[in-house]
Amino acid sequence: MKHLDALTEIVTGTLDPLALRTDREARFPREVIRALGDAGLLGLVSAPAVGGLGLGLKDAGQVVARIAQSCPSTAMIVCMHYCATVVVEQLGKTALREAIAQGRHLTTLAFSEAESRSHFWAPASTARADGSSVVLDARKSWVTSAFEADGYVWSSKPLAAEGASTLWYVDAKSAGLSQPGTFDGLGLRGNASTPILAKGVRIGSDERLGEDGKGFDLMMSIVLPWFTVLSAACSVGLMEGTLARAVGHVAQTKHEHLGSSLADLPTIRAYLARARIKTDMTQALLDDTLAAMAGSRADTMLRVLEIKAAAAEAALEVTDIAMRVCGGAAFRKEAGIERLFRDARASSVMAPTSDVLYDFIGKAITGLPLF
Repeated sequence: MKHLDALTEIVTGTLDPLALRTDREARFPREVIRALGDAGLLGLVSAPAVGGLGLGLKDAGQVVARIAQSCPSTAMIVCMHYCATVVVEQLGKTALREAIAQGRHLTTLAFSEAESRSHFWAPASTARADGSSVVLDARKSWVTSAFEADGYVWSSKPLAAEGASTLWYVDAKSAGLSQPGTFDGLGLRGNASTPILAKGVRIGSDERLGEDGKGFDLMMSIVLPWFTVLSAACSVGLMEGTLARAVGHVAQTKHEHLGSSLADLPTIRAYLARARIKTDMTQALLDDTLAAMAGSRADTMLRVLEIKAAAAEAALEVTDIAMRVCGGAAFRKEAGIERLFRDARASSVMAPTSDVLYDFIGKAITGLPLF
């Protein structure tokens, strides 16, 4: 497929050479995002009517997974862009949809807040009407691509209606937005994931996405399925990238005095076999989740809840195995294994966290309401 051929060129020509710098300097990979936009990949899930490729969640997952093999920071930027884009595609203005489709606009989600923590579906931020405008106030705790994206799909309490939340489109250049701190974290260091403070941010009332008070429904029906699947795709790609590096290392590292490689050791092979099985099991569950969604199966929500938690926990195990079998060499920055090890730690604590998902899954299989 042409879009995957274009992606391969970007990965080998632009992404791979910058991956180490992206992590080391915690630098947003602007060159990569620009290349993805020029190739039409930022418009992957935008409709052809506005200039997009018109592809779906499975295709988006393939893109995210391939990027994550080399740079999970960039993969998470693209993941959040696609998640926000599907909301805009359904409910946003035509001009905004066209800009995204044509690769001129990077968007992202702004849901997580200091007050509600991992319960992203319950914003504490407010929106109030002021004539033809709406005034937003918020403390967004973690926003991927903060002040690098061109706009945010933003959550707040409803204006007047009943319900948990309302969604808005907020231009990143809006007056009243500020960045209270930068990000210097353990992993995913290049995705500009920082807090955003909103004080008296004024937007047009026509920037509302969907009905007032219906944000929760949009989060559950659109954003959650896309985010859990794409987050899992990121974890799968990360595992594939880690395994490739680990296998390459043990195959070429020799015990000269024995005339053998690390791959000749049964223990090493057994660890790698476990990692391969975990990766393949996760991919199989991801494929089944997509099949459940496509067929509107009765177990679709269960699969949607399971896949992110399963992938996040598997990535922890696979990257731990890679560190073990590669020994001291894995600690070297240039090997790339310790970077993927650190990056893998993010998904399990990214809302909805693995622990929250376990609770939801437990409720689902025991017949209890999720909320």
